[in-house]
Amino acid sequence: MSLTDKAIDRIRELISTGALPPGSKLPPEPDLAAQLGLSRNLAREAVKALAVARVLEVRRGDGTYVTSLQPSLLLEGLGGAVELLQGDAVALQDLMEVRRLLEPMATTLAATRISDDQLAEVKRHLDAMREARDDVERLNAHDVAFHRAVVSATGNETLLALLEGISGRTLRARIWRGLVDGKAADRTVAEHEAIFDALASRDAALSQAAALLHVSNTEQWLREHLRAGEALPSGTTART
Repeated sequence: MSLTDKAIDRIRELISTGALPPGSKLPPEPDLAAQLGLSRNLAREAVKALAVARVLEVRRGDGTYVTSLQPSLLLEGLGGAVELLQGDAVALQDLMEVRRLLEPMATTLAATRISDDQLAEVKRHLDAMREARDDVERLNAHDVAFHRAVVSATGNETLLALLEGISGRTLRARIWRGLVDGKAADRTVAEHEAIFDALASRDAALSQAAALLHVSNTEQWLREHLRAGEALPSGTTART
C-alpha cells in the first residue's frame, strides 16, 4: 500500500468512526497532516482523491468538508465507470445479467411499498411510451424514467443508485434495439404495461415475473445480436 493510500485509509477511518461525521469540516491542512502523522503533501493528495470519490468536498476559501455520504452521491461514479466499458460485449452482457438479478427483486419490493402518487408517476411514463412508439429516443428516455420511478418506490436509495449506474450503460443498447428491430417498440410497451398492471394490483409475485420477463427478453435479444457482430450505435463493434 502506498503512503497516499494509507493517508486515504486514515481519513476514511476518521469518517467511519464518527470523528468526522457527514457535513463536518476537516481541520486545516497542517493540522490534518499532523493528526494523520503524515506530510502535508500526502494529506493533500489523500483529500484530492477522496474529493474525486465524492467523500469530501473542497470549498475554495472555506475549507474541506465531508459530504452527505448518501448512496446516490458515493455511487455516482458507477455510471461513469461503466461507460468506460463501452463497446465491450462481454462487459455489457455481464451488466445485463446483474440487472436481471436486481431489477425483478426491486420491482417485487416496489409492489409492496408503492404509493398512489408513485404509481401515477409510473403510469405517466407508460402513457408517454405509448405515444412515442415511432420516436426511438423519446421512447427509451421514458423507458429509463419508468424503471427509475419503479425502483424509487422501493425507498431504497442504494438500490436505486446501483440500478441507475447499470441501466444507464444499457440505454444506448435499448436505442440500438429500437433502431434495428421494428417490432421492439410494441413489445417494449406491452412488457411495461404488464409491469404496471402488476404494480397497480400490488401483486409482488406477478410484478417480479413481469419484470423478469422484460429484462430477460432484452438480455436474450442483446446476446443474439452481439453474437452476430452487430455494430453499436457509436459506430464501434462490440468485442466478443
